[in-house]
Amino acid sequence: MKKKKFDPFENLVLDEYEQDIEDALERGEFVSDPNFAENKKMFEEAARRHIDLENSKSITLRIKKKDLIRLKAKAARNKIPYQTLINLLINNYTEGKMKISL
Repeated sequence: MKKKKFDPFENLVLDEYEQDIEDALERGEFVSDPNFAENKKMFEEAARRHIDLENSKSITLRIKKKDLIRLKAKAARNKIPYQTLINLLINNYTEGKMKISL
């Protein structure tokens, strides 16, 4: 005896909003986005950044004022926020891409 394949759409009942969308699709009222690939990349990047933010931890860090001024200046020259530069430095060190003499 052959098992019947599960169909998640069998006996599916749509609410009014869902039925309106289904009807509009069948009437051909929706068209593909001409910039689909570009928009897909944008939303994928946004999702990655959101995940990164969820995985981020906020810390308090005390540093010398002159070091912060220099750090902000270097970040400004590279047109990035100084917090991003700090994160990049920490990440490069923890990934072994940068050595620090202790």
